[in-house]
Amino acid sequence: MKQKELAFWLKFIIIGTAVCGGIIYAGIIPHFLKYLVEQNSFAEKNVLPWLISIWVSAVPCYVVLLLGWFVSSNIGKDNSFSKENAKHLKWVSFMALIDVVYYFVINVIFLLLDMSHPFVMGIALIICFCGTAFSVCAAALSHLVDKASVMKEENDLTI
Repeated sequence: MKQKELAFWLKFIIIGTAVCGGIIYAGIIPHFLKYLVEQNSFAEKNVLPWLISIWVSAVPCYVVLLLGWFVSSNIGKDNSFSKENAKHLKWVSFMALIDVVYYFVINVIFLLLDMSHPFVMGIALIICFCGTAFSVCAAALSHLVDKASVMKEENDLTI
């Protein structure tokens, strides 16, 4: 696959992910919370804090998509192994870690305030593990891209 074609498909996936995220954050989650209130009116006072905290957690996700767009653009310019991409991937790792910590802390606070259920905390731990794994993979990829960019610079100087 050529660089421009790869960049096109990466951007296509990023747009698809952004649209799916928008549908989930703006449509499915509010609808699900409304359903929970209909099933248990006790949950009504908890809906707004949960909704706000979920929407706040979307911000780092969309920052990651934007950084992915920048990396894809560099790939399309045949600049895959660059310091710039390494920096973007390091920020992806940082944003994912920020989101994991935020998500975990919010879930603990809501559990302590009796605004959540231990089962929800169990699900949150699984999500936090996946987010941490994503963060570590992005950090490792950043490191490898940085090493490759150094090798590329040395190689360019030899020719």
